[in-house]
Amino acid sequence: MEMKKGVLYGVSVGPGDPELLTLKALHILQKCPVIAAPRTRNGETVALDIVRQAVSLEEKIILPLYFPMGQDKSRWFAAHEQAAAEICPHLDAGRDVAMPNLGDVSIYSTFGYLMNLLRQKGCEAVIIPGVPSFCAAAACLGTSLASGNTPLHIIPASGETVMPLLELAGSKVLMKAGRNLPQIAQALREIGQLERAALVENCGLPNEKVYPRLELAVEKAGYFTTVIVKEQ
Repeated sequence: MEMKKGVLYGVSVGPGDPELLTLKALHILQKCPVIAAPRTRNGETVALDIVRQAVSLEEKIILPLYFPMGQDKSRWFAAHEQAAAEICPHLDAGRDVAMPNLGDVSIYSTFGYLMNLLRQKGCEAVIIPGVPSFCAAAACLGTSLASGNTPLHIIPASGETVMPLLELAGSKVLMKAGRNLPQIAQALREIGQLERAALVENCGLPNEKVYPRLELAVEKAGYFTTVIVKEQ
């Protein structure tokens, strides 16, 4: 009788506050014997650090996975292939694997391509939804994102095409805006929208910073910086 393979779960853990973990996320993290933890080049495991505050990781297998930042697609694809190679033996042995992801797994996460890779190899992958960083940022600012028929645009601010998108009608969310913050502020000033912009850096994390007015923020901000531009 063929052994049943394990399931890979992409678990959304929210932006930083462990109290924003859903009950379903907690259940999956508790039951999975293997935790695949994305890490930075410096060895930081931000998503796993959030999980540690809510779930006991004793007796679990921790599988650190490195996913490089930047625009080098060859390195990016190679890292995902390596991660799939490290996860597959656990799934083949019948062990469920949970991979915690910041925010919501379906929004600009490292999990999507990995999920497709493993599905191509015959593995089952399941997404566990969670609180997106921009929703938590709006809560920090005490504001709504959109109302009535106002469109809401979610824009990856680290890309090169962000500036023309600032003129779109409706409210805008600029994710991972830290690197381009000075240029974004200047562009918003030029189109008369700077006074509508607010910023939250490291939402839900211990070093969280909230700026109700973007113009009050420092010129440089961290990677996890979200800018919200409200429609008038």
